Amino acid sequence: MVDKLKKIVLLSGAGMSAESGINTFRDADGLWEGHDVMSVASIEGWYQNQSLVLDFYNQRRKQLTEVQPNAGHYALAKAQTLFDIAIITQNVDDLHERAGSENVIHLHGELKKAQSTLYPEFVCPWDGDIQLGDVCPQGAQLRPYIVWFGEDVPQINHAVSQVTCADTIIVVGTSMQVYPAANLVSYAPEQADVYYIDPKPQLNEALRQRDKLTVLEQTAAIGIPALLTKLAEA
Repeated sequence: MVDKLKKIVLLSGAGMSAESGINTFRDADGLWEGHDVMSVASIEGWYQNQSLVLDFYNQRRKQLTEVQPNAGHYALAKAQTLFDIAIITQNVDDLHERAGSENVIHLHGELKKAQSTLYPEFVCPWDGDIQLGDVCPQGAQLRPYIVWFGEDVPQINHAVSQVTCADTIIVVGTSMQVYPAANLVSYAPEQADVYYIDPKPQLNEALRQRDKLTVLEQTAAIGIPALLTKLAEA
């Protein structure tokens, strides 16, 4: 009989969304969709060329209409009936939610939301393009609701609180190299089981220090459903 209160925390990264057709954050040449990453994913880049940044994320938002959740996303949503699942994702897409997952923490923001540049507490749903001249109720320009390089990660404390009470940690589709997300595993209880799912695993220091670590050299779409089935049968 499965303990329905068992806490599973899944940390997902770009590799998981890549299986649905979303390009990973950086290509091998250091470019992202033909752009230098810092020109479109840093606060400095925003100040230098707001039109470029808005257009870049408008294109990313449009891409969401062309992709669907994969088997890994759907398996997580289905497993909510068996486990207490929290998903901490570095991805800015809505694939986890579209598959049906309810407890999703976006560390790096969400493509389908906009934020005021001067009143950051103002965040609203946004499906179409964000243009220069689109403003919040106080009259400030709207920007993508994305955590860029050079900015704080407002959801990190919430994420830590989930990890500290986990029975099982699953890391999938991320090399866990970007901080502060890279250090999240270190907050897990010593007795927590940790699974790392990736076809080309790269263990960071926090993962290497875990005694109860299992590495599964599989993709998210294959590894997550299989692992959740195994955990349900345990």
